[in-house]
Amino acid sequence: MPTAETSPIDLPQYLARIGYDGPLAPTPGVLAALQAAHVAAIPFEALDVLTGAGVDLAPAAIDAKLIAARRGGYCFEQNDLFLRVLRAIGFDAEGRLARVRWMLPEGVPETPRTHQLTQVRLGGEAWLVDVGFGSAVPAAPLALGREGPQPTAHERCRILPHRDGWRVEAEIAGAWAALYDVSDGEPPAIDYAVGNWYTSTHPASHFRNQLVAARTTAGARYALRDNRLTIRARDGSSEQRHLDADAIAAALADVFLLPVQAGWRGVIERAAAAAP
Repeated sequence: MPTAETSPIDLPQYLARIGYDGPLAPTPGVLAALQAAHVAAIPFEALDVLTGAGVDLAPAAIDAKLIAARRGGYCFEQNDLFLRVLRAIGFDAEGRLARVRWMLPEGVPETPRTHQLTQVRLGGEAWLVDVGFGSAVPAAPLALGREGPQPTAHERCRILPHRDGWRVEAEIAGAWAALYDVSDGEPPAIDYAVGNWYTSTHPASHFRNQLVAARTTAGARYALRDNRLTIRARDGSSEQRHLDADAIAAALADVFLLPVQAGWRGVIERAAAAAP
């Protein structure tokens, strides 16, 4: 299986895809700028899981989908692409896996390691950076080892020591909510393959049962879950809209910047018919 370290990336094509024309150097400022441009331009989505097309983690397949075809993807696609971009620029970057805790009550048993993100080392400091966690993706790189809240363009986040790694939390409506538990150490390639297989095929995976899309810009977060579109502004205000099938298709195109395909219509109609 090709790895992010050995697989090439067409850097000019990627930079054009995310609309970034700033400096390219392994610095915290460039890391933050690339992350912000990526999550604003390349939406989070898992339509290929619902249509049965499957999720191919070969770098060439990811690049063809997310860059050339102007599609989005979920964490294994998004963060593999971003990891290869960072390494091409010269960042000291490694993949990481995490157990998702978002929207789970305390006491729920351990979840599988089905979320991929990236750790970057800069000037003796380690950072976690993520471009593939949907509507709750941290909106800035987060420094490991720093105590207390860290500001982002949206919610504040913090990192706490947790078992064999760290717990990442976000401050939502004045309360701290767990996003995921990150394991230390770079996983072998097979662990990504197993996590992707579970996420895209297991009946318990919510991607198998719901239409999900998300996009984060400097001004707002946009999240689609079946027929409910939520828009959360930086000031904490939010609005929700319930959409019919035509409005879902329009939102996928206009809000999430996706080239809507005729083969998605059945998935869109099922999402429109979902219970509120």
